[in-house]
Amino acid sequence: MMQRCFLVLIWWIQAAQSSPCAHRYYGNDYTVCVCNSTYCDSIPEYDFSSASSYIRFTSDKAGQRFEKSEGFFSYETTPECSTRLFIHSTNLYQTIQGFGGAFTDSAVMNIKSLSKDAQENLLSAYFSMKGSRYNLGRVPIGGTDFSSREYTYSDNSDEKTSKLNFSLSGEEYEGKIPLLKKALELNPELRLIAAPWTAPPWMKTNNDYVNGSLKEEYYQMYTDYLLTFLEEYRDQGLGMWAISTGNEPITEYLKYVRINSMSWTPAAMATWVSRNLGPTLSKSRHNQTLIFGLDDNRGHLTSFFEEFLSYESCTNYITGTAIHWYQDDTTSASLLDQTHYKFPEKLLMLTEASIIPDTTKSKKPVSLGSWDRGERYMLNIIENLEHWVAGWLDWNFVLNQDGGPSWARNYVDASIIVNPVADEFYKQPMFYAIAHFSSFIPRNSVRIEVSQYNQSTGIKSVAFLTPNNEIVVVISNTSTKEQQVTIYDLHKGHISVRLEAKSFHTLIYKQLLCYQTNREYTLHRECKQNVRGPEKEEGKEK
Repeated sequence: MMQRCFLVLIWWIQAAQSSPCAHRYYGNDYTVCVCNSTYCDSIPEYDFSSASSYIRFTSDKAGQRFEKSEGFFSYETTPECSTRLFIHSTNLYQTIQGFGGAFTDSAVMNIKSLSKDAQENLLSAYFSMKGSRYNLGRVPIGGTDFSSREYTYSDNSDEKTSKLNFSLSGEEYEGKIPLLKKALELNPELRLIAAPWTAPPWMKTNNDYVNGSLKEEYYQMYTDYLLTFLEEYRDQGLGMWAISTGNEPITEYLKYVRINSMSWTPAAMATWVSRNLGPTLSKSRHNQTLIFGLDDNRGHLTSFFEEFLSYESCTNYITGTAIHWYQDDTTSASLLDQTHYKFPEKLLMLTEASIIPDTTKSKKPVSLGSWDRGERYMLNIIENLEHWVAGWLDWNFVLNQDGGPSWARNYVDASIIVNPVADEFYKQPMFYAIAHFSSFIPRNSVRIEVSQYNQSTGIKSVAFLTPNNEIVVVISNTSTKEQQVTIYDLHKGHISVRLEAKSFHTLIYKQLLCYQTNREYTLHRECKQNVRGPEKEEGKEK
């Protein structure tokens, strides 16, 4: 009886700290975490029991979700046949801006389809301190392919009028703006990135929402249209940190794609930015809003973005480039390095990623519980962060079980899927893949070097130094077998851990070196001490 009470007490203490995943299985190790109006799993809080301890969070295909364990650095002999990771915390790379997703009309409609309490739990899962702590949000300017209809904010005007007749949609006031405000309450560090898909059709060469280009005589009026959007949102207390030059300007040349779009050539975009968007924005009260170019796949970095920035008149107005993950499998990440080294002062931000089904194999858009899709997210985030990307944003925050709604029938998967009939939402492995980064790597963290010596090609890793003087190491094991990994830190010793098959891991420990504002490091007195954990627990987790 005493033992049972003790176990209940331990469970109660652990439950008070975090809520575990409520699994629902779909066969073949496909599992989601089910949330509703009264319950949702959360990410455990952590603290270090000593200067030599580390915390590990694990998610795996077998069903673990942010399982927390604690271990201690060791100076003993390391295991053989181990993949070795060497942390070089003085070798600094890019500063991280954050992680997030997009407030599309479809995402908003799906969130609003749930009860009020379920909506609260969903937003908390993304933005709160016990959730993913998202600090970036992409806000479409007007409709996208993930709207229930085609629209802009100036559909009631035409070529014969000189007035925009700008009006935000009902979707904005009834859903998107209130949800954005709630997200901002949950995380005041949330920054918003605005992105237009198309100008009003009457400003375009084909008078359509799809394809076509902007008529030159409307360059300034279209700029005024975008500035009016910024004004309207700012009046609602929602200022935009950045705005892009337009979503996927190359879409028109992909004849198999039919979504809201407007094509640009590098020369035309450079002319518009240098003569209209740049000067108008800089003279407005939105002059702190950044401008990102491209907003398309990284394969266009050399063919489009570099030519675009070759026009010196627009270079000073552009803060960076936004890229999408589509076609990453067929384009080298070295393009990111090339762009960084050519324009080192420009930010690289990945602003859209989603799983598009392979229709040739009759795959459904939504695959509930697919670990493979979560693994694709994990590996893509690691790859992009290793090549100078400073932020990573998912596409739709939320979709329904069909992968929509989408007026263009462009159905895709999402990190959270809603079931309004049951008043439930399902957190997929993709959700946890992103959260292994976003929950532990705050803004202004800096990527640091990891030298990896592999015994297994299934191990991928990336590391960061946070403003809180913590080292965060994210590791993926894509192997179907357990893998032994040893992490070395010059000033603390090493960590030896076994990584479960098909798993994600975030390891965190306190850095003993002091991170100075001038990016130089000096040893504190306590850093010079040979700090170790309890002898019985060295190199092991509990």
